[in-house]
This record gives sequence, C-alpha cells and structure tokens, in this order.
Amino acid sequence: MISRTQLTPFAVWWWTIDRLLLAALGALMLAGIILLLAASSPVATKLGLDPFYFVNRQILYLIPAIVIMLGTSLLSPQQIRRLALAVFVVGIVLLAGTLVFGTEIKGARRWIVLLGVNIQPSEFVKPAFVILIAWLFAESARKPEMPANTMALALLGLVVTLLMMQPDVGQTMLIAMVWGALFFMAGMRVIWVVGLAGTAVAGLGAAYLTVPHVARRVKRFLDPSSGDTFQVDNAVESFLRGGWFGQGPGEGTVKRILPDSHADFIFAVAAEEFGIVLCLIVVGLFAFIVIRVLSRAMAAQDPFARYASAGLAILFGTQSAINMSVNLHLIPAKGMTLPFISYGGSSLLSLAFGMGMVLALTRERPRAEQFGRHGGAMPLPRTA
Repeated sequence: MISRTQLTPFAVWWWTIDRLLLAALGALMLAGIILLLAASSPVATKLGLDPFYFVNRQILYLIPAIVIMLGTSLLSPQQIRRLALAVFVVGIVLLAGTLVFGTEIKGARRWIVLLGVNIQPSEFVKPAFVILIAWLFAESARKPEMPANTMALALLGLVVTLLMMQPDVGQTMLIAMVWGALFFMAGMRVIWVVGLAGTAVAGLGAAYLTVPHVARRVKRFLDPSSGDTFQVDNAVESFLRGGWFGQGPGEGTVKRILPDSHADFIFAVAAEEFGIVLCLIVVGLFAFIVIRVLSRAMAAQDPFARYASAGLAILFGTQSAINMSVNLHLIPAKGMTLPFISYGGSSLLSLAFGMGMVLALTRERPRAEQFGRHGGAMPLPRTA
C-alpha cells in the first residue's frame, strides 16, 4: 500500500501519474506478446529458427522498454527537452550514417548495425523531433522575436531530406503530418496552410514519379490488376474468415502465408484467430490512449507540455491508424508497425521512450511540486 502522506519519490510519482493511461499501455504490451505468440511461429519455422524466436526476442526488448518508459516518466519537462535534444542529435547522425553504412533491403537503407544489433534510427528520431518542435512552437508564442517557426521548418527539412534519401516515404509522411498538426495548434496563418498543403501534394507527386516502389504500391492500390496484391488480399480475407469471434488460437492460416505476419500484418492474424471483437478492443485501447492524452494536453497550462503531449499522441495514433488501414486495404501499403503489437526492437524501444515522455508531461506536476516545496502531509492529487 502506497501512502499519500509519506512523500517518497515513488509515492509522488504514483499519485501524480495517469494510472489509467499507464494501465492501457500495459494492456497493449501484453496484447502484443499474446498476438506475437499466435503469429510468429510459422515465420520463425520458415527461417529455420526456434518457433518462439520472435516472442523471446520481443520479451527481451520489452524489459528495457518498460524500464525506459517508467524511467522517462519520472523526468521534468526541462529534463525531457534535454534528453530529446541528445536523442535527436544522435539519431540524426545515425540516420546519416545509415545512408553510407546501412544494410540495403528491398532497395532502401533504413537499418544500421551497431555492436551487432540492427537499429532503425528513424524510429528514435520521431519522438525526439516532436519534442523539439513542440518546444520551438511554445517558445515562438512566448518570445515572438525568436525565429522559432523558421527553425522548426529547418528541422523538418533536415529530417525529411534524410528520410527520403533512404528512401522511407511512410515515415516522411508521418513526420510531416505531425509537424503540420503541431503548427496548426500553434496558430499558423492561412497562407501557411495553403503553402504547406501545396508543398505536401507536390512532395507526394515527386515521390510517385521518382521512387519506383511508391509508384508500384499506389498503382496496385488503385488498380489491383496492375501488380501483385497477394499480401493485402490475404490480409483482407482473414477478417472475413475470422468473423466476430475468430477461428480460435492457432487455427488461422494467414500467418503461414504472409512473410510479415508477425510485423506489418499482425492485425490480420488477430482478426482471423481471435475475431473482429478482439480487433475492436485493440482499436478501443489505441483510441482511449490518444483521446486520454489529447484531453490532458488541452487542460495543460504550459504550452510546451500541451504541444508535446498532443504531438506524441498524434504520432502514436496516426501510426496505429496507418498500420490497421493497410491491413484493411484502405490505403496503399506503408510497411509501418502497429505500436506495441508488431515485432520490432527499435519500434518498441522508441515507442516506450515516446510514451514515457507522455506519462511525464501529463502528470499532475504543479501540485506535486507544491507538496515537495512545503513538505507537508497534505493528500496528493487523485488522477481519474
């Protein structure tokens, strides 16, 4: 039992953190392990690995991910900004290094090997980028003379350039969408809206014309007869076969067919074996997390905390929506993981870092600081 009157650091953290949000994140992590148990064995067997190879690896990554998330949730906003800056700088260096030393897979260089471990730097750049942009927009409102908007645009240009050189159109779109959402929250002028929208359309057109795999995916989406739609067709059929309650754990067939059933198409495996009801529960968890964070962001008095937590929520929710939409063939294939569900060490660790910052930014910090200064035995605030 954690007392409200004994103000240890852990007690202050426990009574000021959003415990419902923490529980929802824990539920997603648990669901990820369960669904990975269902989806990964056939893929591992085809590769000549132990049937539980991917599950064991995910659990191995999950331990430091939990430590990162909880450790980050203890930080102050100032410490979060400093940490995000350090992660961003290192991530940009690795992102640039990937273009030279990275392993080429399917025509793209997105991974780099450090100390024997494959790392996708763009995953770590994303949450750090959101924090820095949120800080710049907050400073722009507080210090109009500061060229914060120009600096934010320069950072966007830097990240987008490096991502497109890989190329990674999916991550580029995600980064640009979150940047635009934060810029809109910060009160952009209409002329900026028109200009940025035009630039985005031009960028997509350029990607379609210059990046062959982007053109192929768009063409296959618009006209399935123009190319191979094997993975997407099987993913959609799995929802039909699963029905409301699924065929039962281990009874699905799509995981034996799709090479990415443990990663990009794990949502389809969940639909076939556990049914649409479970999928709706998972969607509900994602929606709860995003809405919960956005509501906390709206109530925040500090502009930085408001922009940062909202930006991270938009990043988390948009990535989730993209993955599930690809599984349902609502948008062209993007190759993006489902947060905390899909297999992937870089994705899991970066998501834990991002959501740890969300937990820190949504804490009842002003009251906690007040109790810390006076040191009395006043009851700590409740979080709904």
